[in-house]
Amino acid sequence: MTTEVLRYTAFSGDPAGGNPAGVVLDAAGLDGPAMLAIAAGLGYSETAFLTDPPHDLGGEPGRAFTVRYFSPKAEVPFCGHATVATAVALAERIGPGELLFATPAGTVPVSVTAEPGEGLRATLTSVAPHVEEIADADLAEALAALDWPATDLDPALLPRIAYAGARHLVIGAGTRARLADLSYDFARLEALMRRLDLTTVQLVYRESPTVFHVRDPFPVGGVVEDPATGAAAAAFGAYAREAGLVPQQALLTLHQGEDMGRPGILTVELRPGDPRVRVGGAGVRIA
Repeated sequence: MTTEVLRYTAFSGDPAGGNPAGVVLDAAGLDGPAMLAIAAGLGYSETAFLTDPPHDLGGEPGRAFTVRYFSPKAEVPFCGHATVATAVALAERIGPGELLFATPAGTVPVSVTAEPGEGLRATLTSVAPHVEEIADADLAEALAALDWPATDLDPALLPRIAYAGARHLVIGAGTRARLADLSYDFARLEALMRRLDLTTVQLVYRESPTVFHVRDPFPVGGVVEDPATGAAAAAFGAYAREAGLVPQQALLTLHQGEDMGRPGILTVELRPGDPRVRVGGAGVRIA
């Protein structure tokens, strides 16, 4: 039996942009090691594997699934871009609408819409997020691994660890040029991230009150940089709200992948009275 591995990109309507993900719509015959082997062979930052949902998940019949995510090196609890890619792949087969995913991080609803002339767009709703401080010594180690002097940081964006399904260290760059100049010690940053249980380090430059440019080193996943990171975008939304950078109701735009030649756009929506974060973007199949 052969397993069909689909290839989609998320957060772009162009196959050459955004973040590629593998999607296996029927992974019922695969165990964890087999999934990891497929993800490693594909080489994308993550691949999503779908099986039947748990009995108590709820959702519309035929539109609820269990999802596991694997990088080339390990299973991860949640992956935003692979969720968007999977939702678009499903919508092409069963139509746009509401989906429900049981992930290792929790239940994630996804809404897929089709706009005339714009293709399919998926918006995920994160699990409940939280934000925590990072120890001074750990921050110093992260900056040393990045080769970023503390004087190059944006003092308005205090470094924090943010979670919305996976843990990400958020660090603010003082200039767009600082963000563009990324050449880091892969092994050193990986060691720190494993110790702190981080999925990526999200490096952020604030262009305007609602527009940000971001980059995400991902050595723990076996890749130097993630082109578009939905889980980190959700975590950043929670971070921005808690830090008072944005109002309780806000729509943010994150540009990612430009410095890699794979530009993508992620939208981050915050709603008053709801701690969860909504992350949306386009998706399209890679031929």
